[in-house]
Amino acid sequence: MSTKPRTVFIVSDGTGITAETFSQSILAQFEIPFKLSRKPFIDTVDKAHQVSREIKDYAKQSGIEPIVFTTLVNPEVNQVLRQTQGLVLDMFQTFIVPLEKALGQPSNHAIGRFHNNADTQSYKNRIEAINFSLAHDDGQSNQNLADADVILVGVSRSGKTPTSLYLAMQYGLKSANYPLIPDDFERSQLPPDLHPYKKKLFGLTIDPMRLSEIRNERRPGSNYAKLENCRYEVSEAEAMMRKNNISWLSTTNKSIEEIATTILQHINPDRNTY
Repeated sequence: MSTKPRTVFIVSDGTGITAETFSQSILAQFEIPFKLSRKPFIDTVDKAHQVSREIKDYAKQSGIEPIVFTTLVNPEVNQVLRQTQGLVLDMFQTFIVPLEKALGQPSNHAIGRFHNNADTQSYKNRIEAINFSLAHDDGQSNQNLADADVILVGVSRSGKTPTSLYLAMQYGLKSANYPLIPDDFERSQLPPDLHPYKKKLFGLTIDPMRLSEIRNERRPGSNYAKLENCRYEVSEAEAMMRKNNISWLSTTNKSIEEIATTILQHINPDRNTY
């Protein structure tokens, strides 16, 4: 089996971020490497011809049929890409046409509608949640913790910060995070600021060996990164979570999407109405 990445073009009249995420989910089903090339804001016929030529040039030079995912609303723009060389997968045509039939009404065919929401309440909630998560990262602030949807706890480098930001950016959830440190273990108590908010806590843990690897990238050769210290901190943190009846999961072999989904199931926010 060839290990050379197969090039995939993602062509969108918006940012292409949603299309890229969906494409990655599909491509992940195949045990071969892919190289993704996102082409955003292709919203005119001229731009469509330009990217079509680029795709054709790639096919000619590589001798390999490219894969092309498209999310293009304008029929004329879409037609240009449908005629380009390669395996063209029209994601809108695949889903919107059947939905129009099922719902008994046409779609509005608005370009970039998913991202054209800067004035909506949901968008404002997301921005507010991002600011909240940044202000409450790594225990920086104990202000307004009552407003948090969830407070993540765990040892340093167990995945709290990226998970907090993902929950804020994707779901508009106000997520704070607090590190559990040796001082907490010596007292055998949670950080004092968290005592009033135990019901909001969710724990993240990690395999000590993996934690040591991550910490060595940050502080090579330090006591902070030593495997023995990592084993101690993880063991104490998990014991503290059990003692305080805090739900928790290991991030060792989980993607950030899987971690976030588990947390969402736990806190069950009512944020999924479009």
